[in-house]
Amino acid sequence: MSKLTVDAEVGRFSLNFRELIQYRDLLITLAYRDIRVRYTQTFLGMLWAVFQPLVTLIIITIIFGKAIQVDTGGIPYPLFAVAGVAAWTYFAFTLGQASSSIISSQDMIKKIYFPRLIIPLSKALVGLIDFGVGLAFVLVLMIYYGWMPSASIIWLPLVILVNVIAALGVGFWFSALSIRYRDVQHIIPFIVQIGFYITPVAYPTQLVPQAYKLLYFINPMTGVIEGYRHALFGSSIDYNYAAISVVCALVLFVSGLIFFQIVERKMADIL
Repeated sequence: MSKLTVDAEVGRFSLNFRELIQYRDLLITLAYRDIRVRYTQTFLGMLWAVFQPLVTLIIITIIFGKAIQVDTGGIPYPLFAVAGVAAWTYFAFTLGQASSSIISSQDMIKKIYFPRLIIPLSKALVGLIDFGVGLAFVLVLMIYYGWMPSASIIWLPLVILVNVIAALGVGFWFSALSIRYRDVQHIIPFIVQIGFYITPVAYPTQLVPQAYKLLYFINPMTGVIEGYRHALFGSSIDYNYAAISVVCALVLFVSGLIFFQIVERKMADIL
């Protein structure tokens, strides 16, 4: 039996990737538990993963596609919007679940040692189930509209990675903040609601005035959603502005990770 020593006097930031790998079974177990709890004894079951983004897609198609008739550069509006909905749904889910994950797991945290980072990571893993369904829905619509992916499809794995990084970065920040400030959990729905409208989920970035473009792309999800449309549909993209979103996503991820690790040292005492 190996001996585990937990030293509270270790440097303020130290990320042990080997330890995370050692606890991968716990990560999978927590994710599997959340999936079972989420869909057990529900009428629609896994169909909720399709129903929720589908309703959102129908609403914004009626408002932006029919009533306002925004210019999507020749891409059928439902196809244009579904990429944004899939990306934003994953981000919103991970943010919401991760922000309350530490509080909801406080009994386990107080009793046993394990890398606390496993908890928000498991929420991001669960979100990938719905995200996979969302991408499958995108594929169905592409087949329906006869839209063939272009050579830019090679960027899709990178865009997905940035999407996960952005969601985890914000999730790390709010999960750590919610330990000291419990009312942080009440702010999350407002952030998700406001973020939906200041992110190009339902409209193209071309509608944003040039004077505000730099500020607009500081939002990492702006570049992510533009990246999905470029990768899947071959729409035009400004790589310079997209790079700003990628950098902001990385800054959020690294800073959130550092802040989470600092708070982790006193997590059990605070809870």
